Amino acid sequence: MTIAALRTLCSRISWCEPAVLESALELALEIAREGREGRRIGTLFTVGKADAVLATSRALILDPLAGHAPGRTHITDPSLRGTLKELAQLDGAFVISEAGIVVAACRYLDASVEQIDLPLGLGSRHLAGASISQRLGALAIVVSESGVVRVFHGGQIEATLIPELWLLDRHHTQLSATAAGAVEAQRLGAVGGSLSELSEER
Repeated sequence: MTIAALRTLCSRISWCEPAVLESALELALEIAREGREGRRIGTLFTVGKADAVLATSRALILDPLAGHAPGRTHITDPSLRGTLKELAQLDGAFVISEAGIVVAACRYLDASVEQIDLPLGLGSRHLAGASISQRLGALAIVVSESGVVRVFHGGQIEATLIPELWLLDRHHTQLSATAAGAVEAQRLGAVGGSLSELSEER
């Protein structure tokens, strides 16, 4: 999945905010790439339908994010990323609202195998992500201990991401945007110069 494809996926979901989905996905990719303390770890993020996800899940431990002001637990806040990476070592899922608030961590998701058809080799974390996305309409982002990130919606795998390839695409997108800006600046400069010359001739 490219950044453009991510935005296309988000545009198909009425409540999806591209900045929220992109921030959650980037955090998942960082966890997949870096691991924690020299070892690979797996985790799961749900995005959207937070109240429904909370209602169909239960806390595995006392929630470390409970009681914090929403502004302190927004997925786009850079100061929160280190905390979430540490918590990702614990069992359970992160629950993120449509607005981007990480409302809970370490949640056990009740998974059902009904109407779920996953490729062989994917484990219980992927089953939970597929099930919650199928039953509730949430997005699920699953980090595998193999270093691969998968995005689920409607019980289906929407994307399979390798961190290094995502970074390469992001770099290419940034370069393209910079180049396009430079071309536009040149064009505007040329137009401005032409107007100045016309004014002097008059």
